[in-house]
Amino acid sequence: MHSFAVVLDANVIVPIAATDLLLRLAERELFRPLWSARILDETFYAIAKIHPELTESQIRARLVAMNGAFEDALITGWEKIEASLELPDENDRHVLACAIVGGADATVTNNVDDFPTAVLATFCREAIGLDDFLLDLIDHAAGEVAGVIHEMARDMKNPAISTSDVLDAAARAGAPRAVEWFRSELAR
Repeated sequence: MHSFAVVLDANVIVPIAATDLLLRLAERELFRPLWSARILDETFYAIAKIHPELTESQIRARLVAMNGAFEDALITGWEKIEASLELPDENDRHVLACAIVGGADATVTNNVDDFPTAVLATFCREAIGLDDFLLDLIDHAAGEVAGVIHEMARDMKNPAISTSDVLDAAARAGAPRAVEWFRSELAR
């Protein structure tokens, strides 16, 4: 499934729980993540607004680490087609342009309604919410997804967090149905 490429919109990589989960799944080659410098800029400003206690260098370090871990994720050259694209919110055209230039199969976003199916179909693309994307990954690799959730909890040391804490954070980040699936699996 590694060849399945997705643009990660800023709104799904701002919450650290969603970012950590998505990037760990990408490390396991369940999909190929893509983004642009503009998506990362939007991520930076959103994190800075939500977490004023973080310094600019702390936020930049996170984004630099993402680019370092996924050297082929940063898509360039999308700017030349951005203006030719039509979306309800012109501020989202750069995301679609990144998907087209990067050869993405889909865009993972919590603003699916901003990416009309009819428009995206013209470019053989789709927009999918974080929750639905994670449910699709669960359908293809439930064990991998479950393992990543446990790994996230195990790796958090300062402060230590439980698997339940990881799931709560993922639900808040936009994946309540995927979390519900996982909780039901834990109950078995």
